[in-house]
Amino acid sequence: MTIQVTKLSDPAVRAFVSAVNAHDRDAFQAVLAPDATMSDDGSDRDLADWTEREIFSSHGHMEVDRESNDGHSLTAHYCNDAWGEMKTKWSFTVDDSGRISRFETGQA
Repeated sequence: MTIQVTKLSDPAVRAFVSAVNAHDRDAFQAVLAPDATMSDDGSDRDLADWTEREIFSSHGHMEVDRESNDGHSLTAHYCNDAWGEMKTKWSFTVDDSGRISRFETGQA
């Protein structure tokens, strides 16, 4: 059973998932800290390049199955035009200003 995006506990994570699913680059950038970083399957990636390829140009979409760690960890079905659908895990670090300073994703 999926969790509705509006029911996600952490406001920054909720905004992140909403922006991904809406393909809203401006909202996505707004939720990230200026020096945000990310990793995919344990390897640091270039944030702008990765998000363009894996989210925006490939129509990425997240369906959240579970959250933990006060809403900073998610298990989700993620699909995009490049890879199809896969079960993924997401971990978010939210800074003191309420923006995401780092996220890590990979297959679950």
